[in-house]
Amino acid sequence: MSSGGSSSLIHHPCTVCCMPTSMWCSRCQCAWYCSAEHLQSDWPRHRKECLAAPPPPSHHVVIQTPPPAVPEVMTVSAIFFLPSQDRPQVINVNCQMSRKPHAGTCPTPLISEYFPDGPPQSIVLTQGLNGEPLRFPLHIFYCPVALQRNTPVNRAIYRITSGAAPRAWPGPVLVLKFNGSRRQSYSDASTNDLPALSAYFLAFK
Repeated sequence: MSSGGSSSLIHHPCTVCCMPTSMWCSRCQCAWYCSAEHLQSDWPRHRKECLAAPPPPSHHVVIQTPPPAVPEVMTVSAIFFLPSQDRPQVINVNCQMSRKPHAGTCPTPLISEYFPDGPPQSIVLTQGLNGEPLRFPLHIFYCPVALQRNTPVNRAIYRITSGAAPRAWPGPVLVLKFNGSRRQSYSDASTNDLPALSAYFLAFK
């Protein structure tokens, strides 16, 4: 590996061992390393702060930065309405990432454990209170078998609607939150999303 041609350039300490070096991370051009091995060993930490920069000056020696890793599973917060409880819970849900992250495919929620009576169906809530569009649509999963069987009323939904819904909602309900109107991924749902959900359950017939 070349030293960069001029000894005047070798004055930056390696991020890992502090040895003088003229080589830097090709992506951000802000972190200096004396070897590719030290960049690799520091990458789990450095990737969190590594932001793309313009092409480096030609007199510097560049270490090729590894491509950013795409996690196979992402975890987001979801709202879970368990029929036997009086209040909805905020839980963590794993979502399977697409093998082609640039294809615009939304991750697949791994939620079968929350629907023991059969595969859930889903609807997308795009409007909140007073019919105003939601900036982050809500993905509502429910059990169609529970709706057909008229199983016991979901107490958590009954509570947030104060029992005023025209139709009782039985069975479990799980709600994820899209990260935008294009619905390409999910972000964390929270109790701030309950008013929009309450309005939906109150309008459901």
